[in-house]
Amino acid sequence: MRAFYRSSFLAFCLIVSAALSSLSTAANAADLDRLEAFLEVTGFDVALESIRLSADSAPQMLGMQAEDFGSEWSRLVREVFATDIMHDMALEILGNTLSDAQLTHAADFYASDLGKRLVEVENKSHMIEEDGLKSESGTEIVDGLVRIGSPRVALLNRLNSASNAEDTSIRAIQEVQIRFLLAAAAAGVIELRMEEPDLREAMRNQQDELRTSIRANALATSAYTYQAFSDDEVAAYADALEEPIMQEVYALMNAVQFEIMANRFEAVADRLADMQPSQDL
Repeated sequence: MRAFYRSSFLAFCLIVSAALSSLSTAANAADLDRLEAFLEVTGFDVALESIRLSADSAPQMLGMQAEDFGSEWSRLVREVFATDIMHDMALEILGNTLSDAQLTHAADFYASDLGKRLVEVENKSHMIEEDGLKSESGTEIVDGLVRIGSPRVALLNRLNSASNAEDTSIRAIQEVQIRFLLAAAAAGVIELRMEEPDLREAMRNQQDELRTSIRANALATSAYTYQAFSDDEVAAYADALEEPIMQEVYALMNAVQFEIMANRFEAVADRLADMQPSQDL
């Protein structure tokens, strides 16, 4: 599955809470075994696991650092971002939303020789800690491509556009931040001095700056992740992602990942009430 950009703190819910009521049978998709296989063949299982790597963004939004909580923070992350919890949430939502045709189309592509190789590098990219290595290396690759006038930059931008990374990430970042801050305020961790409409307006005013950051990060991440692939292979991937049914699959998988991230950050906010005295924001 295409890489998402944790350094921009991805997330947004495009579909529904209604699907989060209980882990039921997959009414609109195939059976549970096929859903499990779908998560693995597309790399979505690893994408979900990588959500925990964004956990340190939570205290940063409150003006703190993960280190401020000592060993308690590591324990909280292990519990709140437990793989089985996020895995079950994904199965539940996909079971209620992913059609059999969508599942089959995406699974067939990622089960191909090219698809398998793409998932392998995407899985590795997902699980790289944000210590600057990936973004710095990717930026260096992009700079080199620009210097020689390589058409690959346009191909990578096309790939990012096909997965709707930019617009989706902007909405995601803002929605998760708002949900997290509201949950933190409700838990007594912080005291918000802005009403929700004002908070949303303030974030909308930052969209241009955020868009520029996301676009640069997406390009660097793609340059790093797909550096071993030829231009023809990158173009073939873009072709696959631009197909209408794959667009539907990605919109759905983005929404699932973003809803899970928002849900888990709300859980973090609730738990922080027992770990950190209140402070003004």
